[in-house]
Amino acid sequence: MKTIHSAASRREFLRRAGAFSAMGAAAPWALNLAASAAASAQTAGEDYRALVCVFMYGGNDNHNTVVPFDQATYDQYAAIRTSIALPRAELAATEIVPANAWTGGRQMALHPALAPLKTLFDAGHLAVAMNLGTLTREGTTLADYKARRGLPPKLFSHNDQQSVWQSSLAEGAATGWGGRMADLLAASNGEAATFTSISAAGNAVFMSGDSVVQYQVSGGGSIQINPVFGSAASTDAVKRLMQRTSTHLFEEDHAVIARRSIAADAKVRAALAGVAEPTFPPTGLGAQLKIVARLIAARQALGVKRQVFFVSQGGFDNHDDLIEKHPELLGNVAGAMSAFYAATEAMGVQDLVTSFTGADFGRTLANNGDGSDHGWGSHHFVMGGAVKPRTWVGALPAMSVSEGADNVGGGRLLPAIGVDQ
Repeated sequence: MKTIHSAASRREFLRRAGAFSAMGAAAPWALNLAASAAASAQTAGEDYRALVCVFMYGGNDNHNTVVPFDQATYDQYAAIRTSIALPRAELAATEIVPANAWTGGRQMALHPALAPLKTLFDAGHLAVAMNLGTLTREGTTLADYKARRGLPPKLFSHNDQQSVWQSSLAEGAATGWGGRMADLLAASNGEAATFTSISAAGNAVFMSGDSVVQYQVSGGGSIQINPVFGSAASTDAVKRLMQRTSTHLFEEDHAVIARRSIAADAKVRAALAGVAEPTFPPTGLGAQLKIVARLIAARQALGVKRQVFFVSQGGFDNHDDLIEKHPELLGNVAGAMSAFYAATEAMGVQDLVTSFTGADFGRTLANNGDGSDHGWGSHHFVMGGAVKPRTWVGALPAMSVSEGADNVGGGRLLPAIGVDQ
């Protein structure tokens, strides 16, 4: 990629620096991040790149996602989790052995429902980020937490942490870091800039930019105007009314959005007409990732070179019935992500498309009966042909509910690495 240094990009850096200053103590770290992003606006050649965020709303239980497997650490895990601990015998088939060995002689395994992701890990197409979470600066300590010094706003709150995860800013943020990235890349798509930022999961702050507006699709494709009275003529008349020019400010603004949406719908439907539907699990997340795969297959017809996508799965707020609910949730994620990787491989773009998971936060190691409570750091996956094969990053947390270097109490992990990193 070509790097462009211009007065415009410097102004953009300074503007973003002002936005990041709202993070208070985060400023030095956040400014470096802003500099590396805004001062490196990119133009695309003849290639293609896409980033796909798979968000797990509710806060995934990380302790039952990537699980201690060596006997000593597993025993600690089982003694704390009691009724929600996974049986060790069920983990043998999903142990993952990275090229960069686990620290301290540890062994780790994936939840049995994540077997498709183990296959991808073993094949070198998946990496694991251990103890990742929202931070405002590197090196946040337990002392910082106790003094409430430089912390993300309103830890352990769903909506607040969803916002910080997706935008690096407090709830109410108008833009997310996926959308801000799209702002810098939209010019690469020329007249197809509308399709730079695409959500298949409804409105998400992650996808909103300053200039880029997220384009929303459903699992079936573009969202169309419903037929009026079953009549094509009536529907066309409504479309004309919606798009007519007006001297009234609000009416004209609505008309601009309608024109853009109607034109985009026509272009997407035409581009997808020649794209076969790949095989995906019949789940909500499967449908979302299938339409993302189809849109990537239609990239040349759409005229795009750089894209950011957002999909999601809900239901992870398992304060109870974790053992019953979690396998299906993780199975949905693993099945859909595995099918998505297979689709990119079939298209020959697996090295050009990188996917990653996100969530509000992790969960407590301590159980609250048959579930777990809101935590902080969590374990996540990064998938794609460009991922460094069979690797992990971050830090392995101690299996303890006592406060410590990586634990703020109850087994709530103090993140080793920040989302921004």
